[in-house]
Amino acid sequence: MRGASQAKWVVAAVAVALAATACSSGSSSSGGSSDSGAANAAGVFSYQSGEPQNPLQPANANETIGGRVIKNLFTGLVDYDPATGALRNQVADKIETTDAKNYTVTLKSGWTFHDGTPVTAASFVKAWNWSANVKNNQINSSWFSDIVGYDAVHPEKGDPTGTEMSGLKIVDDTHFTIELTSPVSYFTYKLGYSAFSPLPEGFFKDPAGYGEKPVGNGPYQFVSWEHNKAITVKAYDKYTGSNKPKNGGIVFRNYATGEAAYKDLMSDTLDVLDQVDSTDLPKFKDDLGKRAVDQPQGAIQNISFALYNADWASLDKDKAAKIRQGISMAIDRDTITKTVLNGNRQAADAFVAPGVMGYKAGTCGDACKFDPAKAKQLITENGGVPGGKISIMYNSDGSHKEWVDAVCNSIRQSTGVECLGDPKPDFKTVRNLVTKQQVPSMMRTGWQQDYPLNANFLRDVYGTGASSNDSHYSSPEFDNLAKQADAATSVEKTAELYQQAEAVLAKDMPSIPLWYYKTSSGYSNKVQNVKFDSFGDPVFTDVEVKK
Repeated sequence: MRGASQAKWVVAAVAVALAATACSSGSSSSGGSSDSGAANAAGVFSYQSGEPQNPLQPANANETIGGRVIKNLFTGLVDYDPATGALRNQVADKIETTDAKNYTVTLKSGWTFHDGTPVTAASFVKAWNWSANVKNNQINSSWFSDIVGYDAVHPEKGDPTGTEMSGLKIVDDTHFTIELTSPVSYFTYKLGYSAFSPLPEGFFKDPAGYGEKPVGNGPYQFVSWEHNKAITVKAYDKYTGSNKPKNGGIVFRNYATGEAAYKDLMSDTLDVLDQVDSTDLPKFKDDLGKRAVDQPQGAIQNISFALYNADWASLDKDKAAKIRQGISMAIDRDTITKTVLNGNRQAADAFVAPGVMGYKAGTCGDACKFDPAKAKQLITENGGVPGGKISIMYNSDGSHKEWVDAVCNSIRQSTGVECLGDPKPDFKTVRNLVTKQQVPSMMRTGWQQDYPLNANFLRDVYGTGASSNDSHYSSPEFDNLAKQADAATSVEKTAELYQQAEAVLAKDMPSIPLWYYKTSSGYSNKVQNVKFDSFGDPVFTDVEVKK
C-alpha cells in the first residue's frame, strides 16, 4: 500500500498460514506496550492522519491514509493476526481449495452492515464485480485480475462487454465460488486486502454518496468526515468479529506537518502518533520513555522514476537503465540513515523488506552500494541524465524534506547532476499528481505491505498495469517471471521465483530502494495498551482510553 507510514512477521507462521488450503480463526494480539490502569470502554482517542486521496470506497485506496480508515470501517473474509501475521477468518467460516485455482467460500451467519442489513455472498460478489469494472474507476481494480472474466469487465481498451466476472458464482446466501484464470498459491492471503471487502446493497444505488458517508461491516462505524480536518468513527456495538473494539471510537486528525503532530502528542492533545518526524527522532525515546515505540515494519522507502515522460522514454533502454543505476549508486544510504534519520532506518539492499517471506538480502546488488566514481562513470558513459537534472517530488506533511535534501546533496556531490526536492503541500496532492501521470522527474514512493509475501512488493508495484505501478514500468521478462511465480504449486516456490523477478528490477532500476522503515512512534498519557502491527498501524481496536 502506498505511503509507508510492526511486530515483525513470524516467517514460519506466515509460511504455514499461506500453505493452508483453508483458514482458521485466531485470537487478537496480546503483545506490545501495555499499562494497567482502569479503562473507559466508551472513550474516544485521536490518531495522526491526513486527507485521503479518494472517496472512502474499499477498492479506491492504495495509500495508507484512506486505507487505514477503510480497514476499520470494513471487514473482509479474512485478516491477519497483528501479533503473528497468521491468517485468520473473519466473515469467512472457511475457504477451501484443492488446486489453488477453484475456491469455495463459506460465510459465517450473523454478520451485518452498519445499516443493519445482512452480509451475504452477494455482498462480496457484487462488490468485487463493481470494483473491477473499468467504468467505476477504482484505483485497485487490478487486484481482481486473477479472476476468470476480469477481462470482460475491465478490458485493456474500450468498454466492458459485461458487468459480472464469470469466475464468481453465488451458491446461496452463505456460499460462493471463485475461479481463477490460473493457480495462485497465495490467493487466500490476498483476500485480506481491503479491496475485497463486501458492500451493502445501498452502495450500488449511490456509490459517490457512500464514498463520502461509507456504510461498512467493520469494528467501527462512520460518524463524520470534515474534509482536510478529521474523520471520526465510533465502535459498532453489533460487530461480531474477533477484534471487537476496546474503545468507543477514533478521530483520524489531519496534520500539516509531523512536527505539529509531535508537539500535540507531547501536550497530550494527540493520543497516537503515526511516525515521529525526522527533527524529533533524536529525542523521542527520551521524551516519551515507556510510551515510545521503536520496532520493525514491513515497509520500504523508494524513489521512483516517471518513466512515461518523454525524456526517459526516448532513451535507449539499456543506456537509460545504466543511468538510473548510476543515480542509485550516488546515494550514501548508510550516512543518511545514521545521521539525518538518526539510525531509525536500515539501508536497503533489495526491493523487498526484511521479515517478509521471500526477502533475499543483496538482491539490488552493486546498484544499491555507494560508489561515487562508478556512479559518475555510468551516467557519463551513457549520455547523462536527461536534461542534466532531476527532482524528487514529496509531500511536505510527511517529514520528508530533510532526507530528500540529503539524497539530492549526495547525488549532486557524487556526480555533478543537479538534484532538487520538489515539495507539495500534502499527501493527497502528491497522489493525485502521481495518478494523473504528472510527475516531472522522480517521486517518493514508499511501500507498506498489504500481505507479508515478496509478491506484494514486486507484482503489485512493478507488474505491467498494476494499480500501484507509479513509474509505469513495463517488462515482459519481469511479467513472465511473476506469472510463473503465481502459478507455482507452493508458496515457498512462489517466493523463490519472485526473487528471480526481483533480479530484473535490479537490472532495469525503475525505482531506487533507499531504506527499510521502522515504526518510530509513541502515544499520550491518556491511552494504554497501544501496540503496532507489521503494517506500521496501531492495533486500533486494542487501544484503551484511561478513565
